[in-house]
Amino acid sequence: MQPTELGLLMRGIAEPSLPTKKIDLVVTDSRRAKEGSVFVAIEGERMDGHDFVNDAFGNGAAAAVVSRPVSGACGEQIVVNDTKDAHILMAKNYKEQFSLLTAAVTGSVGKTTTKEIIAVIFERFGKTLKNEGNLNNEIGLPQTMFEIGPDTELAVFEMGMDRAGDIRKLTNAAKPDAAVITGIGLTHIEHLGSRRNILKAKLEIVEGLPKDGVLVINGDDDLLMGASSALRVKTVTFAIDNADADVTAKDIMIRPKSSEFTIVDKLGGEYKAIIPAVGHHIVMDALSAFALATRMGLEPKVAALAISDFRPAGMRQNVVDYNGVTVIEDCYNANPDSMLAMLSALSAMQIEGVRIAVLGDMLELGPLSEEEHRKLGFHAAKSGIDILLCFGENMKYTAEAARAARVTSVEWFSDKKAVADYLSKTAHAGDAVVFKASRGMMLEEVLDLFYAR
Repeated sequence: MQPTELGLLMRGIAEPSLPTKKIDLVVTDSRRAKEGSVFVAIEGERMDGHDFVNDAFGNGAAAAVVSRPVSGACGEQIVVNDTKDAHILMAKNYKEQFSLLTAAVTGSVGKTTTKEIIAVIFERFGKTLKNEGNLNNEIGLPQTMFEIGPDTELAVFEMGMDRAGDIRKLTNAAKPDAAVITGIGLTHIEHLGSRRNILKAKLEIVEGLPKDGVLVINGDDDLLMGASSALRVKTVTFAIDNADADVTAKDIMIRPKSSEFTIVDKLGGEYKAIIPAVGHHIVMDALSAFALATRMGLEPKVAALAISDFRPAGMRQNVVDYNGVTVIEDCYNANPDSMLAMLSALSAMQIEGVRIAVLGDMLELGPLSEEEHRKLGFHAAKSGIDILLCFGENMKYTAEAARAARVTSVEWFSDKKAVADYLSKTAHAGDAVVFKASRGMMLEEVLDLFYAR
């Protein structure tokens, strides 16, 4: 963080009669506080930052932002209505000191991968900042914004949400020049109730765009296409199935470790692209990143070439060759759309052996959980996979539906060790295995057991 006057950080948030202090760090964890830092006391579900205000002062914090005064605190307390909102606005005030090209990404599926592809494209054009991991919420995004420096030329921010209004706060702080909505699925339906409500919440991202800003949307998504004509900003579409979209793909080849395709841009030009991940959904993510980058004025040829720089992060679509078995590790998250996309990717892979899907429960689907897990079983049967291994209580419904639709082989397990044991006896060189589940299922433990064998 570039040293910044405390008064500038708190502009429009707290009273102007603040002490003149240079701040070079904003923290929400009192253990990270030091001289020249501001501690923001955020009240969470399990911990209340107000309980650690004195710890922050003891570590040298110059001030603490609180929603109620802490008795006996030995330092400058700045009282605000809501410390989470103050944290976001402080990041907004800080970013406004700098001039950089900024993009934002949201959507029900693929937003992290899209953000990562945009970042590798941006890096071809200058020093780039992105939010790491899942730092995409009202705490993580401001912390990333505080990393902007005088040499930062481009930034891409993933924006997540739990409820309506979350993205509005983030986009109005980051003020992106352009944004992507990857698609509208069923993630968050437990809180929002319908896809239309999810659409409305995702479209909040437009509120942070300038009048000449660009919104890149999924041209294969019915709800996004239906809403596009009513938006106040220019929209650009990407698609595989919709031939009328602005950016499309042709000649798609799904290899065991990569996807090859040709980008077709209506602005003129076709560009060969390779991405080291598998599936049509990955191609869609790359198309959205290309569409955004080029509409922000970046060179198309360079953008298309940069796509090959992408590397899957953590447990997201990481392809491993294990003793001749192609393993796709995708245990970070799952919802109906991403499950179907991964089954499609497995089906399209060019391999010599059999196709095996190891699937765990999709969480946070609320009253739709049984229905969506049954739909998944039906789609698994129609996708052309050979063996389906299901883990988790909700996956009972998937296994039942898959058996009824006559998948070649279906097994359901309540124990991770049993899954790994069965898979170890079943998978052979030349086969391809996909592991996918919601993060809370910790399906990577099955992976570890499988690799250990």
